[in-house]
Amino acid sequence: MNLISLEKAAKAYAHRRLLDGVSLGVSAGDRIGVVGRNGAGKSTLLALLAGTAVPDEGRIARAAGLRLGYLPQQDQLTGTVGQIVFGPGRRATESAPWEADPRVRAIMAELLPGIDLDAPAGPLSGGERRRVALAALLVAERDVLLLDEPTNHLDIEAIDWLARHLRDCGSAVIVVSHDRWLLDTVCERTWEVDRGQVHSAEGGYSAYVLAQAERERSEEAAERRRRNLARKELAWLQRGARARTTKAKFRVETANALIAAEPPPRDSVELTRLATARLGKTVVELEDVSLLVRADGGRRPLLEHVTWQLGPGDRVGIAGVNGSGKTSLLNLLAGTTGPGLAVEGTVVRGKTVRLAHLSQELAELDPDQRVREAVEEIRLRIRVGDRELSAGQLLERLGFSAERQWTLIGDLSGGERRRVQMLRLLMAEPNVLLLDEPTNDLDIETLTEFEDLLDGWPGTLVVVSHDRYFLERVTEHVVALLGDGRLSFLGGGIDEYLDRVRTPRAGSSGGPQPVTASPGPQRSSAAEERAARKELQRLERQLDRLSAREAELTDLLAANATDYEKLTSLGAELRAVQSEKSDLEERWLAIAAGLE
Repeated sequence: MNLISLEKAAKAYAHRRLLDGVSLGVSAGDRIGVVGRNGAGKSTLLALLAGTAVPDEGRIARAAGLRLGYLPQQDQLTGTVGQIVFGPGRRATESAPWEADPRVRAIMAELLPGIDLDAPAGPLSGGERRRVALAALLVAERDVLLLDEPTNHLDIEAIDWLARHLRDCGSAVIVVSHDRWLLDTVCERTWEVDRGQVHSAEGGYSAYVLAQAERERSEEAAERRRRNLARKELAWLQRGARARTTKAKFRVETANALIAAEPPPRDSVELTRLATARLGKTVVELEDVSLLVRADGGRRPLLEHVTWQLGPGDRVGIAGVNGSGKTSLLNLLAGTTGPGLAVEGTVVRGKTVRLAHLSQELAELDPDQRVREAVEEIRLRIRVGDRELSAGQLLERLGFSAERQWTLIGDLSGGERRRVQMLRLLMAEPNVLLLDEPTNDLDIETLTEFEDLLDGWPGTLVVVSHDRYFLERVTEHVVALLGDGRLSFLGGGIDEYLDRVRTPRAGSSGGPQPVTASPGPQRSSAAEERAARKELQRLERQLDRLSAREAELTDLLAANATDYEKLTSLGAELRAVQSEKSDLEERWLAIAAGLE
């Protein structure tokens, strides 16, 4: 059933045409991710679908009685939390009926733990306000959910839960997000907004990258730089991320052909050698360190008697629940703990350390200075790995065209200012980088360029980020702050972190508890797994046979282009083969997902 249709819709702001003659539709059950550069028109497209903006040309049709939920980037919340979530005039004590609904109970437990329903929304933090807005959207039954950057201010645990909820909720979902892990988990189709047009590709983010790489390989006029980045991103998707292992053989073979000559993202041995040469053996060492924060007239420990060595070339991701001390740990490593924190123990920093710290609160840039001037005043050229890049080249790689480089900083968006700040840090040629939520306000294309820069950077890297994809992409291992005063090394990465966080939460007795409608899937027996793998092999043989017949029929169609009767019979057989092949592919994917 078609729920929303755009027909030749156009929308412009000032003299810039963001959407130009766009026609598309949203059907029941669609799960669509929207990607594109900052300012390409993603939020405008969502606003048109939601009806909060009207097209300058064309028309929009919506199904009668459509139950539509829209989450804009900026939350405008008034009233108490209970009134926002359950409707005006409702107090928390009058909202008891929701406790009988397992679905609503799970939403409240995951999004609003510890938040008083009678509390006014105004004084809440940005993350808490985002959770309230999401809860208000999700507790009601919706036919369509339109979400504009829903992961802003959310931590890794909340994003993991939200992705699984959106995947299984049954509503049509259109989501604008730079969180590639979320897009790959939730979406079955991808819309790319580019130069006024919307290009559609089947599959989530990894399938979109594959299609992009295939398209760019066939277009010799495409820019070599973008083509290389698409292959590099695809190589990471195929090799590095465990979540992408459930792929049909027919897709894996296509991807592997594209990345056959693509080297690993980083030469870890060479980078470590360069880092050691520049840094020496000592970077930052913590010995029996305790970190205490002032709270309620006393001191609350964030770290207790921690010993940790951060070595040359280490690439470390920091995970942890909100308030566990991730930002404070970065400040401790940087030596800028501030008056609210007390440090006990020994902190040693190497003599050759040149440290750069990107905090969440960016240093103020001169609004009257031009972008290129702000970067070039640090340095004109830098060396990244074996490449030497000018300030202008770096700016262009991170989305500033030659003309845009002479824009006043005061006229930039928040995401653009963050890019300038990161470039200024890199131009100082540090050998230790501490990044606190570096992905905020950055689009996917800029993130890909930033990751490529970090691939060739030989120093020590410590990253705090809620962007799971970025964290797994640029770091080699993860340590976690789990609220017990220790630094825990997680060999299993973010998956292990989520398991550890969920276990105590599921076992706690206070507050609303997540409720599952049915027990999780049971582990298959060895005999069942063997039978499933045999079935996969059988399906693969059938798919190979059908693929060969499909290619044969395609050649026959070309050879009999003037014989109408022959074309009719061959076309009917080809459609039957393609339909059977599609059914087998779905069966293959279902069995493979069960095995994983």
